[in-house]
Formats: sequence, C-alpha cells, structure tokens
Amino acid sequence: MNRWFPAPLASAVVFLVWLLLNNTVDPAHLLLAGLLAIALPLVTAKLVPDRPTIHDWGAAAKLTLVVLYDIVKSNVEVTRRILGPERAIRSRFIWVPLDLRDRHGILALAGMITMTPGTVSSELSPNRRHLLVHVLHVEGGDAGVADLIAGIKQRYEQPLMRIFEGGGAR
Repeated sequence: MNRWFPAPLASAVVFLVWLLLNNTVDPAHLLLAGLLAIALPLVTAKLVPDRPTIHDWGAAAKLTLVVLYDIVKSNVEVTRRILGPERAIRSRFIWVPLDLRDRHGILALAGMITMTPGTVSSELSPNRRHLLVHVLHVEGGDAGVADLIAGIKQRYEQPLMRIFEGGGAR
C-alpha cells in the first residue's frame, strides 16, 4: 500500500480537489483524479524527506473548524475596517513567541495566520522561537497585542503542539 500511496492523505486530497475543481464525477474525471492521486504523491515523495507525524487527529479536525470559523469572522472584520475610515486602522508588526518546535507545526501555524484575513506571517527568527506577524488592526496598544498573542497561542499553537508533538496544553 505504501508503495503506491506514500502519502494517503495527500492522495485523497488530490482526488477530491480534482473532482471539486471540475465539478463532475464523470468516469473520465474519476480516472484522471485517481491517476493524479497516485502520481503526484509518488513524484513529490522525494521532495519531502521527513513526513510529519500526526499524533492527534481529533485535534486536527477541531483546529480545522476553528481556522475556518476565524477566516469567516476575519473576512467580516477586515471588510468593515477597509470600508471605514483609514485613520481608524492601527496596523503593526508583532513578534509571537513560539513554544512549538516541530517545523511542520511552525509551517502550519504560519500558514493559518496568513490564511486568516488581516494577518500575515512575514518572518521566522533564526532560532525558530519567534514568528513576526503583520496585523491589519490591533486595538488597545500593548494590552491588545498581548491579547492577540494569547489568542494565537491558545487557538492555534496549543492544538498544533498536540497534533505534531503529542503535547501542549489541553
């Protein structure tokens, strides 16, 4: 099984995404989706020397829902800010201290922050202990920054620690 499917989850995602993008379950597309689901992970397997280990699939499912909710909520907030007066926007860069050490987890955290409207991950410190994030709007000065950092750590980093490291606060 591992010979044909070195990354079963990636194969399933490729298969489903192909069908969704083409909006059909026509037999030809099913066949092509199956071929792509086998071929792409086989071709790219050598590009990923160490695959991540998922320790808590339940936490991964819950985190997915949290991120989707945050994306929708942030879209509304960013729209409201952009349509309002520009002088009311308080953007800034903040350094988020990281307890997460797994590189796959750090990459996932940076991606989640960037996918959420109004925030962009822009740099990882050389020692991988801080992530620089640009935030479109932070109210409350230093207290607002502290709340934002606490939210990122509680909503994203702790679940990622459970997922990739098998630890983190529960």
